[in-house]
Order: sequence, then structure tokens, then C-alpha cells
Amino acid sequence: MNERGHAMSTATPIEHLAPLLAAQKAARLAEGAVGAGVRRARIQRVIDMLVKYRDPICEAAHADFGNRSRTITLMFDVLGSLGSLKAARDDFEPWMKAQKRKGAIPFNWFGARGVVEYHPKGVVGIMGTWNYPVFTLLAPLAYVLAAGNRAILKPSELTPRIAEVMATAVREFFKPVEIVVVTGGAELGQAFAAQPFDHLVLTGGTSVGKAVMRAAADNLTPLTLELGGKSPVIVSRSADLAMTAERVMIAKGAGSGQVCVNADVVYVPKEHVDTLIGLMKQSFERLYPGSYENNPDWVTIINERHCARVDSYVSEAAARGARVETFGGPYRGPQQKRLPLRLVIDPPRDTAIMQNEIFGPAMVVLPYERLDDVIADINGRPRPLALYYFGKDKAEERKVLDHTISGGVCINELLMHAALTDAPFGGIGASGMGHYHGREGFLEFSHARTIYRAGWWDPRRAFGMLPPLTQKTERMMEKAVKP
Repeated sequence: MNERGHAMSTATPIEHLAPLLAAQKAARLAEGAVGAGVRRARIQRVIDMLVKYRDPICEAAHADFGNRSRTITLMFDVLGSLGSLKAARDDFEPWMKAQKRKGAIPFNWFGARGVVEYHPKGVVGIMGTWNYPVFTLLAPLAYVLAAGNRAILKPSELTPRIAEVMATAVREFFKPVEIVVVTGGAELGQAFAAQPFDHLVLTGGTSVGKAVMRAAADNLTPLTLELGGKSPVIVSRSADLAMTAERVMIAKGAGSGQVCVNADVVYVPKEHVDTLIGLMKQSFERLYPGSYENNPDWVTIINERHCARVDSYVSEAAARGARVETFGGPYRGPQQKRLPLRLVIDPPRDTAIMQNEIFGPAMVVLPYERLDDVIADINGRPRPLALYYFGKDKAEERKVLDHTISGGVCINELLMHAALTDAPFGGIGASGMGHYHGREGFLEFSHARTIYRAGWWDPRRAFGMLPPLTQKTERMMEKAVKP
């Protein structure tokens, strides 16, 4: 049973995890070299699986959320995953090639050579999350398979119907020793993170990331953590305010704000605050006409607990004197797990909405006078998964890029850096570690193995480099010490 009360008919017993992992590890070792053809065929099977199961996936997502349109699931979970899978399928083969290295003097004078080969790490565990429950499994899987690995997938317990569909689909297209899906609640997740995987991938919140890291530490399992955080938007005085308002609303409306790289805090020149808020309201009403309560494109909150959490952030800030602007109609309580979009203007710094990732339809607007103060405020917080700058001032843009640290950046846009399938996506510090997508994703799940091949003659004895060592050898070493 998950926290929403939906029985998970395919829940995996915890005691099955170790045998599943052991079987995949044994199959991987028995397989030997994993050729490009095998890797491409496995990725293609995932593509074929996703195409075949798109209707059940869309139906399951709608049922898990309560309201999530087919178009949104197709756009983000199905097509987003297909984009990653096809990019990996089409691009990975050149990345497999061994790289020659210079070698060490004087051994390379006599034919000694070094190469670096990229080998599969082995078996990778992938823990998805609920906001994009298919994408967060299959986008990293694309590069796991491109690197020649096998995988065990753990969907989120908050989307149990999606988990069941994925388990059924993978069972049809793959043997358990290639890819398998395990399903279950928090206890299974804890046990999953504690397995001796060769690599472990998690998409989730920072607190979950810390727990997974602690569990993985006993096995020294390498990690890719895609976490989140309070991603800031800096609105410059040089920005086109109408364009900024529209693009912020497009992004904040995605999944009703339930996106790890969504905007949490918008820094606005104090003289432009009311103008920008007015333009945001106009953009929101164009995108989501009528009431949020019955707009089919406004996604519901995943469950009652998260609905209450987001509402409590706004309510606390309002009670502490912050101004709140509501878009989409008046808030009447968490009926049908829906919330309007609410902007909280200049709340006290110690409120929960200023301390925690919102992950829902709310956003903080902070007035500012000096850009240096904005940069200092951002740098005083944990490093975010994304940073966004709106403006036309190239010198100011460069200053923001050079004086802040974040997982990724968009200029005059939001979210789109995560859509670049040929560029790495990931966080830094509290927003995560490691990355997938592109060649960097292939390298993430590969072991770079150095291989030294001896030359036709060993010069060490002739050069006095073997015991018994003499003063002549020492003088030769001293002579080599130079800048």
C-alpha cells in the first residue's frame, strides 16, 4: 500500500532484490564485451516498448495524478524519453572508441603505449520520481544502456499505476537479467538504495538524496543524484518584461510547478515589481483561461500531503505580512487536490517558503535594487539545479555567469537546458551530483579503464633506475627536476 492508499498489486518483496541484482551481475560478467549492435538493439527495444505502451502510460498518469492531460504526458514523459533514447541510440558508437595516451618517458621511446577503454560499469539501479515518472526512469536508462550496462528500475510509489504499467511493459520486452522493474513503497526504496549496485541514479528531493547517499555509502556505490532546490530567476533592468512574464508563466504552469528545475524565486528590480506581476497575470490568463478548478491543462497536485505542504508555505508567509497575488481564481481549499498559482511578494527570510523548495504552484517575488545583492543572496543559499537570467546586458549576463554556481543555466528562457539531449544535465552541491545526456552521460555510466602495454625493451636497468641505486642515478633524477 502506498501513501495514497492504492494497493500495489505488483509490489516486489524486499528479499527478491539481492537475487535480481546477483543474476544481472552474473549475466553481465558472462556476456563479456558488449558490442555496439547489442547496445543499440537494447535501446531500440526500450523505444519500441514506449511507443507500444504510450496509451496505458497516459491513462495511468491521469489516474495517479487525478487530472493530468494526455497531451502533457505525451509531451514530457513519452516524447521527452524518446528524445533521450534516440539521441543515445544515434550518437553513442563513436564514444566507445579507445583513446590513445602519450605514455611515460622513457618507456614510450621503446614502444610502450597507454590506452583508455570505456567499459560498462555493470548493473545500474535507477530510482525515478513521481512528477515525470517515466522520463526520470528512461532518460538516464538511455545512457546506461549506451554504456553497455544492465539496469534495475524502481518507479516512485506515489505513481503506483505508472509503476505497474512500466513493470508490465519491461517484462514483455526484456529478460529480467537485462532490465527489470521493482515496485513498492518507502521500505523497498530504502532496501534498493542499500544494494551493492555498480552505480545508482536517483531523481528526488535533497532530503531523499541524503538518505540514499547514506545507504549507498556502505557499498561505496557511485551516485548520480538529480535533486532540485530553489532555482532563481534574475530579471535585469534590461529585460523585456512582457517576454519575461510569459516565459516564466509557461514554465511555472508546467505540471503546476511540479518540476525540479522550475522557478522558485524571481528577483525583480523594485520599480518593475507591479508591472511584471501584472504582465504575469495577463500571460497566465491567456494560458489557463477560466478557473484553475476546472481547467483541463492545470495539473492536480500529486497527493493531499503535497497539496497541504504548498498551501502551508503560502499561508505562513501571508500570516507574516507578505503580499500574495492569486492567479486562476480564488482559493477555496484543496478540493480535488488543486491549487491556484500564488505569487508571494517579499516574504520574511525565515518563512518556510524561503527555506524550502516549493515544488508546486507558488513562487516568491523578491524586489531588489542592486544586482550585487541578488548575487550575494543566491550564493548564500545551497547551489540550485538551475539559474535563469532575463536581460539584454551582456556584461551583466557575464557577471551573473561568472559569480554564481548552479547545475545549469538558461538565458531569456526557463527549463530548456534540460531538453538538450547532447549536453549534460545535472546538479551541483545540494542540487545533486553527476549528470546524464550527451557524451558526458555515456561517460557517467562507463568505467574509464587505463591499459598499459609494455614496449619492446625495458630501459630501466640501462638507465640506472633499478636497485642498487647509485649517486649517478640521483644526479640524473635531480637534473630532471626543473620547471
